[in-house]
Amino acid sequence: MIDLRFVRENPEAVRASQRARGEDPALVDALLEADAARRAAVATADNLRAEHKAMGKVIGKASKEERPALLAAATDMSAKVKEAEAAQHAADADLDAAHRAISNVVQEGAPAGGEDDYIVLETVGTPPEFDFEPKDHLELGESLGLIDMERGAKVSGSRFYFLTGHGALLQLGLLQLAAQKAVANGFTMMIPPVLVRPEIMAGTGFLGQHAAEVYHLEDDDLYLVGTSEVPLAGYHAEEILDLSEGPKRYAGWSSCFRREAGSYGKDTRGIIRVHQFDKVEMFVYTTPEQADAEHQRLLAWEREMLAAIDVPYRVIDTAAGDLGSSAARKFDCEAWVPTQQTYRELSSTSNCTTFQARRLSVRYRDENGKPQIAATLNGTLATTRWIVAILENHQQADGSVRVPAALVPFVGTEVLKP
Repeated sequence: MIDLRFVRENPEAVRASQRARGEDPALVDALLEADAARRAAVATADNLRAEHKAMGKVIGKASKEERPALLAAATDMSAKVKEAEAAQHAADADLDAAHRAISNVVQEGAPAGGEDDYIVLETVGTPPEFDFEPKDHLELGESLGLIDMERGAKVSGSRFYFLTGHGALLQLGLLQLAAQKAVANGFTMMIPPVLVRPEIMAGTGFLGQHAAEVYHLEDDDLYLVGTSEVPLAGYHAEEILDLSEGPKRYAGWSSCFRREAGSYGKDTRGIIRVHQFDKVEMFVYTTPEQADAEHQRLLAWEREMLAAIDVPYRVIDTAAGDLGSSAARKFDCEAWVPTQQTYRELSSTSNCTTFQARRLSVRYRDENGKPQIAATLNGTLATTRWIVAILENHQQADGSVRVPAALVPFVGTEVLKP
């Protein structure tokens, strides 16, 4: 949730953020109305409770003759208190719903607009020029014995797959390299649960506009995570952290699950858009003042990983309408995919400011010892989709694929041959 005090003091800034996202600015007014109604309900309930308490003292001092009338009045007052408390609870619920309906305030400098309104910040490397007709990642993966979509569909349905032989080793190598780099940069390596409670999923902001993407196990009321950001965000829920020595950094290695609702017919070929994949995700708790600098560090670590697999890529500043409800700013790294003649996202890093931590009650103590809401950030270090860029950019005329030098120790060969 966004800071309610900020909304009260800067309503037009929040309306502008909503407009930049393509979302309803009237939700800001609804929130302010719910806030005013809740404060009025609290004041009414407090006043009635005070009157009721005062009546108790009067009754204690009253004569025998005065007491029956006073007791009757006290009974009436007690009923009014219960009504006022019920009204307060309803107002609390209305405020919470109105509060959760508003996405994080977009950071100044982020481009407005939708998915196609990003700004390219930098392009790194030159797309390869082949003197042969390049194959796409699936044709390469099948001919090299790396990917088996047919049996994946037989076993689990569409958009599932097997990574086989060197394909499995390629993914494990990517994730292991990411884990090594994360640990070298001060991250605590984590293997988190991939099933989480509703309050944790909601706390990270994935049960709003992304709810259709999430797998829900109704019998257990648990959700399969689409990213280890979710369990890592919940790791310190309801806690007060010690950030006096700097940010707390975690790297989660997990399988991830996405229903891909609304993407029917889009990227159905191969492993670009699938229901299950593996990923190493960075997650950071820090102070709001340090969040922007930490965001740049996460981006730099992502770029180190992309340099290690030696593929051309670009960095984009994602437009407000494509941020997701929790993020105030997001940078994507997109690798060149030769057969599509375009760049496709491999990693992203988001600054969620205090949005998630406020929902999950994650705090830290400031220099005066006073609890304050922490900031959270996340970023991808490696994922299954990276195999697409590796295969397509490093393919050779004979149908083989060169393995990036950083991955050779994990894969066990320098060239994947048909």
